Amino acid sequence: MFSAIILDVFFFDNYFTCFTCNACFVGLFLTCIPYYLLICFFARYTFSEKPQRSMLRHLTTKIKATGPIPVAEYMREVLTNPVTGYYVRNNMLGPDGDFITSPEISQIFGELLGVWIVSEWMGAGRPTQLQLVELGPGKGSLASDVLRVFSQLRSVLGGASVSLHLVEVSPALSRLQAQSLTGSRSQEAHAEDEPAYRRGETTGGLPVSWYRRLEDVPTGFSIFLAHEFFDALPIHKFQRTQKGWREVMVDIDPEKPNQLRFVVAPSPTLASSALVQADEGRGHVEVCAEGGVIIQQLARRILEDGGAALIADYGHDGTKTDTFRGFKDHRLHDVLSSPGSADLTADVDFSYLRRMAGGGVACLGPVPQRTFLKNMGIDSRMQVLLRNCSDASTRQQLIASYDVLTNPAKMGERFHFFGLLHPRRLARPPRPEGLKLEKKPSPAPLPVAGFTELSFS
Repeated sequence: MFSAIILDVFFFDNYFTCFTCNACFVGLFLTCIPYYLLICFFARYTFSEKPQRSMLRHLTTKIKATGPIPVAEYMREVLTNPVTGYYVRNNMLGPDGDFITSPEISQIFGELLGVWIVSEWMGAGRPTQLQLVELGPGKGSLASDVLRVFSQLRSVLGGASVSLHLVEVSPALSRLQAQSLTGSRSQEAHAEDEPAYRRGETTGGLPVSWYRRLEDVPTGFSIFLAHEFFDALPIHKFQRTQKGWREVMVDIDPEKPNQLRFVVAPSPTLASSALVQADEGRGHVEVCAEGGVIIQQLARRILEDGGAALIADYGHDGTKTDTFRGFKDHRLHDVLSSPGSADLTADVDFSYLRRMAGGGVACLGPVPQRTFLKNMGIDSRMQVLLRNCSDASTRQQLIASYDVLTNPAKMGERFHFFGLLHPRRLARPPRPEGLKLEKKPSPAPLPVAGFTELSFS
């Protein structure tokens, strides 16, 4: 199969050497242009007051003025407030940050995703255009690993026009991405109303563009990547009561004015009336409405322009209930304590994403990260790296990173992959028509790498 051919070309070429990746940022996609402009302006502004105290004062003032706020609004303010938001002010990535992600653990992760992208491009019939679009690209580590695969497989990509498009709302992170991917070969747009606010090119001449909104990315055949992106989007929380579904809100603790607490709305809210399914069987539900909107945008673009989307995140298939939590210094942190000082996240409900994608696109997964990476040939890639590595310390690092990515007790079963494909990607190729028709059935559709176990010969 063509996927196995790509993997053979990639895995058994001795060109690659082992090195340490940078971190990958958990991005956050918003749709309000004025909000973006505020982020751009205030991200450079500093305050002498500690950010968590300033954020707490901001939240308590808001609650006193309007009453308890939804968890989604609380999460949005804490993470992306243009003045004191966690993603605006903090360096949350890597060993010295609050969490660590797969691309910074091992280069193999990004390499395998690069192979998947080329595989799906071939499965779509080798279009003349290939746009790689990453949502929340962090420091650019994942994109850098993928582009390295593109360079190694340039003979496979042939004359296709390849370009990189990054959806990023943080000015500070976009500068880090530009430095990592283009060096000094990028510049900001002269006009604020231009769709791409920064453009550049890699050392190999591949064009790179930055956008604040997904809808600003040009149309055309695209492969979308979203790694640890959806888990950072704001969620609504709902609790089943004797009177029906009620939304969980954030309020000020009346006995401790400087602390926050969860309360249940006494009457239905617009969100509780619209977002909870009539046949929901769980007693507590989390719904990411913004994630649903983005999935619909991805599905529509795939149907209209062709392409695919690959989502990698920790989550579940409509089974879990309360997953809202905070992380600080790689440890769990009370989500209501010192707002603005810790990352907030919630498991992705893939059943909700599947439902919001609609019936037009084909949905694959979710499958555990361990299964996906093994189907992609991570074991064969590890053998090549270990065989070409003579340094004992580096070998130990490779083995340790492999364990973190695939061990069921670590990332192997906690993280999942979910795919969106154009329906014709899974359709059987039509049989040729003519005077001499064979009675053999039409050939089966080409397998989807990662979601299908591939054999190596």
